[in-house]
Amino acid sequence: MTSTPPDDSLWLRRFHSAPESRVTLVCFPHAGGSASFFYPVSAALQPILQVAALQYPGRQDRRHESGLGSIAELAEATFAALRPSLERPVAFFGHSMGATLAFEVSLRMQERLGRSPVTLFASGRRAPSRHRHETVHLLNDDGIVDELKKLSGTDPRVLGDLELLRMILPAIRSDYRAAETYRYTPGPRLDCPIVALTGDQDPKVDLDEARAWAEHTTGPFELHTYSGGHFFVANHQTAVINLISDQLLSLTT
Repeated sequence: MTSTPPDDSLWLRRFHSAPESRVTLVCFPHAGGSASFFYPVSAALQPILQVAALQYPGRQDRRHESGLGSIAELAEATFAALRPSLERPVAFFGHSMGATLAFEVSLRMQERLGRSPVTLFASGRRAPSRHRHETVHLLNDDGIVDELKKLSGTDPRVLGDLELLRMILPAIRSDYRAAETYRYTPGPRLDCPIVALTGDQDPKVDLDEARAWAEHTTGPFELHTYSGGHFFVANHQTAVINLISDQLLSLTT
């Protein structure tokens, strides 16, 4: 008996149409994040680039689904959902946990399809081979909320809404568990360019950990550093969007 592949419409959000785009930018949210985090990116890049943002289980319109507790599980499900979209050129942009997930999906794409994303943008995350012992997922609910406040990536209105918090905390805990229990298995490197982005005051990533992304590709590597903490992308949105468009348009023209 064959299993039914994941529904593309469940996993991907295309906020704007870009029918002339020669590459699709697939965006992977951070732990606890949702596809809507990338709405401004989609708005800024259309109509020159098509943006498809991932919606993980357990949040917003998928809040009644259970989250996936490991990066391996999430990577398998994500790859299956993306599979129909991988016939055309794609680039991956992942922030924080999303960067690790984008890397693992890239590995599966290269191994199983014989091709890679045209670029992997790894934002706000240390290289897969650089491990830290982190246990946020083991904290009680108040502890997790405190962590979210420190990173400044969650709308304060959400953090002050107890009813809403009760709805989203299971997904956030599941994401943190996946990110914090991830262990890189040494193997073949990617053959695509990797562009790493990091904040110079990010408590989750130092420059050496960001620079170590170079070890995971045989292709070109770039490191871009911005002022700010873990969610530096919010304060440097225009610069990050310009970096994405310059990189992808240079590869597809």
